Amino acid sequence: MKYVILLGDGMADRPLAELGGKTPLQAARTPNMDRIAGTGLVGLVDTIPEGLQPGSDVANLSVLGYDPRLVYSGRGPLEAANMGVRLDPEDVAFRCNLVTLGGDGLDIMDSYSAGHIGTDEAAEIIADLQRALGNEEFRFHPGISYRHLLVWKGGSASLITTPPHDITGQNATSRLPKGDREEAVLRLIRNAAPVLKDHPVNRRRIANGKKPANSIWPWGQGHAPLIVPLTETYGLRGGMISAVDLLNGMGVYAGLKVIRVEGATGFTDTNYIGKAEKALDALKEMDFIFVHVEAPDEMGHAGDIEGKIKAIEDFDEKVVGTVLRGLETLKPYRVMVLSDHPTPISIRTHSSEPSPFAVLSSVSDENPCRGASYSESEGKKSGILLSPGHHLMERFIRGRLHA
Repeated sequence: MKYVILLGDGMADRPLAELGGKTPLQAARTPNMDRIAGTGLVGLVDTIPEGLQPGSDVANLSVLGYDPRLVYSGRGPLEAANMGVRLDPEDVAFRCNLVTLGGDGLDIMDSYSAGHIGTDEAAEIIADLQRALGNEEFRFHPGISYRHLLVWKGGSASLITTPPHDITGQNATSRLPKGDREEAVLRLIRNAAPVLKDHPVNRRRIANGKKPANSIWPWGQGHAPLIVPLTETYGLRGGMISAVDLLNGMGVYAGLKVIRVEGATGFTDTNYIGKAEKALDALKEMDFIFVHVEAPDEMGHAGDIEGKIKAIEDFDEKVVGTVLRGLETLKPYRVMVLSDHPTPISIRTHSSEPSPFAVLSSVSDENPCRGASYSESEGKKSGILLSPGHHLMERFIRGRLHA
């Protein structure tokens, strides 16, 4: 059996007046996901345990079969795993965004991504931050686009930090890190400002009408987690395909091979077809593949309705469609498509309500035909709600989703 998970990050949403009461999933043309739901099974999965903040870190741990209440320690250490950054027990790893602060006092979160700064530009900035500010206590490591890593040796993981995408357009000063030993991190943020202000990359970006990366924003901190590899639990060989360090880092902990795809960006210009083709190629040797696409989530954060619909349609056509066609030569298979969490256009950040999933098996008697299409409403109508969501993986692998 070949097991395939195709995940459109943040695809789920809420009904929008601009779409006549439909969600972006309902408004989008998604014949391939509709085929999975219409000839297989559709339902809802609750990936965010009560008391945890909704996000791709918590949600995708659930999708991979881990109880976030037991293994989640922060986003930073998961991303460190993909970067090959070894964490000592006393190390605290932060996700470190390059952001744009605006307003007269540079106190408004104008862009959590510094205008989706390019990876090469960002790497130049992070290298200079490391040269100027890096020491035995703090180390900067470059990632993809605006997403980077800050490691604090002997640091405090109990600080209260805020994801910058949660406060777009809001006052940022009041959401800076607070709590145990906060001054060390605040001093680093302050010291980074003059390095960034006159940086050549930012001068070029401003001259070209782009947003500058004029501040760092550490958040999502934690110590290295203890996670039993998924491959050991189920005796599978598997791979992870994603453009972002977070999912690839989870793949490392889960025992999956991280498969790189040229042109994978973590944005709407990503190489959708390349991801699908790499997945099919990997399945010739592997039992399990997880393909993650970030684009719908980015459009949700941007509040871009048409952009989110387009990202969903591209995911359906270029990833889901390509994989479905290729799987016909790799039978038997079981394929699941899902959103890890909603990223509603109306709030421009993540929310905790359940997300739709759909599963199709090449073994016909595993398909109860419960849905007319793939959407939030069809998932609810099915009467299937998997909660807590970390049970989804075992039921998917065992073929017991319809039980």
